[in-house]
Amino acid sequence: MRSLINSTYITLDGVIDNPMWTMPYFDEEAGAFAAAQTEAADAMIMGRETYDGMFPAWSTRDESDPTTGAAYFNNVKKYVASTTLKDPEWRNTEVLQGDLVEAVTKLKEQDGKDIIQYGYGSVTAQLVKAGLVDEVRFWIHPVIVGTGSFASPLAEAGATFQLVDTNVFKNGVIVATYRPAR
Repeated sequence: MRSLINSTYITLDGVIDNPMWTMPYFDEEAGAFAAAQTEAADAMIMGRETYDGMFPAWSTRDESDPTTGAAYFNNVKKYVASTTLKDPEWRNTEVLQGDLVEAVTKLKEQDGKDIIQYGYGSVTAQLVKAGLVDEVRFWIHPVIVGTGSFASPLAEAGATFQLVDTNVFKNGVIVATYRPAR
């Protein structure tokens, strides 16, 4: 069975929205970790808001430059959980049909590598509640930017996690990997 890995950038005050504040921290060490994460995943799942943010950001980037990550994001199989998106423009994107939990359960049962998910919102909350998220990797950034939307979806999921790994980068970013406490 494939693993579903959630990877979320977060500030010290819990902000996950519009993570442009990550750019000063995305150095060689963070890039190597991110590359290993994408190399281990051959599919990506996202909600509509994440799709709407990632599609314009990645689809226009130069795929010939291996340092941009654009080749991966534009070519990986992408699944979008949405009731409003009907005809996605982003290459290799499919809208999940029917019940989200059933659709993701079927994806996890297929042969393949990990399934990666970025951001933490209502889709993740539903998947955590259903026990389908195998790991959550919080990239904790040492910045405070204001009020975010992280607390509400996590509180709705009512889940607890256990710490299984940490990576501490020289620039102050901490990637904490958690698994659902069983």
